[in-house]
Amino acid sequence: MAFLFQKFQEGVKTLAKSPTFAFARNPRQLQFEADMNRLFLYTSYNRLGKDADEADAEEIIDMASKASAAEQQKQVQENIHSQITSFCMSMDKILLPDIAEKDDESSVQSNATPRRSGLSFAVGKSAKPTDSLVVHETRPLKRAELSLKFKDAVGYMVDVKPSQIPHKEAGQGLFLCGEANVGAVIAIYPGVMYSPAYYRYIPGYPRVDAQNPYLITRYDGTVINAQPWGSGGEMREVWDGLTQPEISPKIEGAGKGSDRLWKLLSKPLESTRGGSGSEALERRNPLALAHFANHPAKGMIPNVMVCPYDFPLSEKHMRPYIPNIPFGNAEEASMRRFGSFWFKWGSLSSSGSNTPILKTLVLVATRTLSDEEVLLNYRLSNSKRRPAWYTPVDEEEDLRRWS
Repeated sequence: MAFLFQKFQEGVKTLAKSPTFAFARNPRQLQFEADMNRLFLYTSYNRLGKDADEADAEEIIDMASKASAAEQQKQVQENIHSQITSFCMSMDKILLPDIAEKDDESSVQSNATPRRSGLSFAVGKSAKPTDSLVVHETRPLKRAELSLKFKDAVGYMVDVKPSQIPHKEAGQGLFLCGEANVGAVIAIYPGVMYSPAYYRYIPGYPRVDAQNPYLITRYDGTVINAQPWGSGGEMREVWDGLTQPEISPKIEGAGKGSDRLWKLLSKPLESTRGGSGSEALERRNPLALAHFANHPAKGMIPNVMVCPYDFPLSEKHMRPYIPNIPFGNAEEASMRRFGSFWFKWGSLSSSGSNTPILKTLVLVATRTLSDEEVLLNYRLSNSKRRPAWYTPVDEEEDLRRWS
């Protein structure tokens, strides 16, 4: 696999310079498509598994040079969803009482995404979401116990410890314990999701990032606020995202996370309804800690990258493990177009189906990780004054991202 990964790394470098991206409508879209191209390669490589051969690797690299951005985006969604499905099945085996295993096994078999013959693109499913707030009985495991059992099942877990980044504002950092292959989902970004229609309801608006280092923005404008989630909890419970947990004072530095210094491109539309929904979520989720990842210090290289993930709400058995809830009414929060780039996905999936989705983010490994700190390129906006500790990984990427 090491030889195949070297071919993929060469493919990433070559495709990054491809004239294909020159046809993007603007710099922001160009950067989005370049990121999606890398994610296509990394996550497809991961999905090949240990049985992959050189012909498979070369076919994926060839597809990455020819497939449209939309096709690559669909495949990335399928690759990520396949991993999330596997994680949820592992969590069910750890947490669900024996009496429920038979029913949940049949549910998983009917909903899980099958492994395709290598390289087919995702089509998406159509089903109605559930509004049930029933909290199913789970085994009384502490979060630390659950994480260790998850590591035994998957091969790794993440933990929050004092960062090794050498500056005083580094505070807590995210660490991977165990080993994860390139293209693996390392963590999920938890919290409350705000569409552009609801920007005005983000705590602290309009200076939303002044006192909150746990905001992150997707390319489509969806903002996720992880501050209410904090470090999670010790049980599965109905969560509405309204509670502000105690967070260690060592976690400092506003604008600390990836893409957090974002600017509003126009005044959000007035909304007649506010407030958040509620969902029965697994607060012990061992992956819901992406907001603790630090930016690399000078001379260091990021080992993960952000990937948008649209979770289909038709997958009801998996819902407790997706640590996000939307703010406001889903129909009211349909995507508005800002400038010439914002996607108009609304509450539908990126594949164009009528399946309602949750727009969240995951961190994907860009190389094999082994017992080390997780480092994420924050790509802070160069239109604002950046912290003294911030060293750009790629100034051109930052400029395109926030153009």
